[in-house]
Amino acid sequence: MAGEAGHNINGEYRNQIMVRCTQLPAWQVLQEHQWEIARLHMRDLFSADPKRFERYSLRLDDILFDYSKNRITHSTLEHLFDLARQAGLPEKIAAMFRGDKINLTENRAVLHIALRNCSNRPILVDGTDVMPGVNRVLTQMRYFSDAIRSQEWLGYTGKPIANVVHIGIGGSDLGPKMVVKALTPYCRPELKVHFVSNVDEADLVEVIKNLDRETTLFIVASKTFTTQETMTNALSAREWFMAGVKDKEAIAKHFVAVSTNAEKVEAFGIDTKNMFEFWDWVGGRYSLWSAIGLPIAVAIGMDGFKELLAGAHKVDEHFRTSPLERNIPVIMGLLGVWYNNFFGAQTQAILPYDQYLDFLADHLQQADMESNGKSVDIDGKRLDYDTGPVIFGQAGTNGQHAFYQLIHQGSKLVPCDFLAAAHSHHKLAGHHEALLSNFIAQTEALMRGKTTEEAKAELMAEGVPEDRLDKLSMAKTFPGNKPSNSFLYHSLTPETLGALIAFYEHKVFVQGAIWNINSFDQMGVELGKQLAKTVLKDMMEDKLVDSHDSSTNGLLNYYKSLRSR
Repeated sequence: MAGEAGHNINGEYRNQIMVRCTQLPAWQVLQEHQWEIARLHMRDLFSADPKRFERYSLRLDDILFDYSKNRITHSTLEHLFDLARQAGLPEKIAAMFRGDKINLTENRAVLHIALRNCSNRPILVDGTDVMPGVNRVLTQMRYFSDAIRSQEWLGYTGKPIANVVHIGIGGSDLGPKMVVKALTPYCRPELKVHFVSNVDEADLVEVIKNLDRETTLFIVASKTFTTQETMTNALSAREWFMAGVKDKEAIAKHFVAVSTNAEKVEAFGIDTKNMFEFWDWVGGRYSLWSAIGLPIAVAIGMDGFKELLAGAHKVDEHFRTSPLERNIPVIMGLLGVWYNNFFGAQTQAILPYDQYLDFLADHLQQADMESNGKSVDIDGKRLDYDTGPVIFGQAGTNGQHAFYQLIHQGSKLVPCDFLAAAHSHHKLAGHHEALLSNFIAQTEALMRGKTTEEAKAELMAEGVPEDRLDKLSMAKTFPGNKPSNSFLYHSLTPETLGALIAFYEHKVFVQGAIWNINSFDQMGVELGKQLAKTVLKDMMEDKLVDSHDSSTNGLLNYYKSLRSR
């Protein structure tokens, strides 16, 4: 069958018959089908089918996924599932869980699922089970986090640690930071966890300016221990620490590393017994489940971290074993393809109605855009169809007073994902009910809209003069028919959060599989980093620069003139 996937004797993963998704029979059918769906309005679909919600919603434990407010019919879904099968999605899912090297450009397996493999089922890479190594690091993380939280780990003056500063960037920062913020109610108020990522010195300075050297510990997260931003911040943190300390041996009590480069870690002054390993089959944006999640374990305890893993593992098993028609990440991914490739939607909004999920959109922005922001397929051929959307979002209800205007009445189609918990961690009267009423109402408003006739009737009832009715009713018309998914769950626990993140990770995988791209490299981040080394060298010299284009030369030379003042 066209697009069927498999693995050769070397364990490499590749389409056996290289047919672009746009050439698959189901794609052609979906293009014709889109003309039918484009004429339909969701309010009419709901009116025609009183059981639409029951038909188009799924549950995993207490997590409800409602996808009924989408521009779809039963036929739409059938065609999308056909597309998934023709693109070899089931085989591609199996290949990832099997440990095949599906990251073809870097010849690596993709096994963040092994990091949360609570079943301990063997997962092989090059014939070796990776689970003993995963379990060893988890045990090391438990000893460390327990020592910090129990105050057994003492600083160089014998005082317990009160502040932990995690230094990383990208996936080594966004994921852990998002989780720690999301699970604030599970953190100890006397133990603060901070995050530094930006090479802009303001980021580090603002974090450490009120900290005590005697009670502060730094976690430096860099696989190679050479990442420019991370090591610049780490060296400045070490300089700040040593400014008040005479004995270099004290560094070992206040710095630990998440890395694979023991030589550089030791040269920095960190005891390699306090170096936490992770593997090349763990991509940065999927690494919060690994030792990169060490600040999470410190913040909420290792038992809480294991619950986070358990929630993700439950989704992994759901994704691995559920039929496509009942598979939440598969449906999420296919709906994204539907809007991206057949309705021309260029964006997707992530809208958590939970202040603790304030960084969720940031994390998913990297997880999606760094994974699927590609313009060549897995054989390096230029694509002639759209791939990953622009991801943005903000916690509700703040977003309602920022960009919802464009979503409701703008000329662009923006599919939305809403997330909310039925129960808050706090008990201020009226707050959570007001929050949830907005969450539910926004999904209804996007779906139903308001016709010009309805708007005019409301204005007439308010006594608006006749000469203003037409213009004002048009301004108050909401087209509706705007698609959304909703996640509703009991409360935001570590297990629930782990499940939600895993849903989105696998959704990204599904879309990459359909588009036949490698979702697991990120070559696009490299060029700017390479050029920055040359620019930095030019910047540090006193002479005028003429080795770049006129704009780059102009910026460098003007910077030098400003610096000289």
